[in-house]
Amino acid sequence: MIARIVKIVSKEYTLLTDQNERVKAVLMGKVRRQDAPAAGDLVEAEIVHGQYVIQKILPRRNRLYRPYVANVDQAIIVMSVVDPDFSTALIDRLCMLIRHAGIQPLLCVTKCDLGISEETEARIREYENGPMNVIRTAKGTLDPSLAKVLEGKISVLTGQSGAGKSTLLNELDPTFHLATQEISKALGRGKHTTRHNELHPVAGGLVADTPGFSSLDFSRISARELGEDVMEFEPYIGKCRFNDCVHQNEPGCAVKEAVESKKIPLIRYQNYLSILEMIQQRREKYI
Repeated sequence: MIARIVKIVSKEYTLLTDQNERVKAVLMGKVRRQDAPAAGDLVEAEIVHGQYVIQKILPRRNRLYRPYVANVDQAIIVMSVVDPDFSTALIDRLCMLIRHAGIQPLLCVTKCDLGISEETEARIREYENGPMNVIRTAKGTLDPSLAKVLEGKISVLTGQSGAGKSTLLNELDPTFHLATQEISKALGRGKHTTRHNELHPVAGGLVADTPGFSSLDFSRISARELGEDVMEFEPYIGKCRFNDCVHQNEPGCAVKEAVESKKIPLIRYQNYLSILEMIQQRREKYI
């Protein structure tokens, strides 16, 4: 049968069958010599001596390393308006990493009931007017469209500690009881209490609640690739005067022209430049 790995604990694997049943399985010896299985992997399994045995890992569409999840459809960036503060720099960095992994980003803005400053409201509206799907949530009122977004998909939650990722999942699915904690006021950050990486059934989909992308590692992205990972740049990629344009100081740059004409938000371009310069400085050190 074909099934999906939804939980890995030591050498024991929990599979979700196409009949929505969960069964325990072990790994065939030959599979151990391949890449390590990940939650989200589709596998071929059969019953051997009364036990399910994974015979083969099927080809992956994508794979994340932090969290270690395969075949992810979307990554939901959870960002609060306050406590911790809204950060376009973090959103944009996460978006670039998510898109580079071949995954669709989505922004979920939490704690909207706590009051939104004019500056934060302006930043949120820039995202809402852009290509990324944006959903706002407040305590006790959950946008029903978020549940529809999760249905039938594998999703990863990422973003700030203390932004309410686990609380959000609990509100989406009352049967979901992931341990949550209040923000530590002394430290000014949240305490993430998820004990292990697992795909949880939520609102008709599967969700990995982990500190995903927390390392913000750009070491695998080149300066040339980075521009292709910015959603707002997409309509202008390939329209610059030079084929190797990185949208920095080159003349005839379609991206810079779009920024000047306010088709691309200035803050989005500035956040892009800060990452680009970091990548360029890293490359120089290697030479």
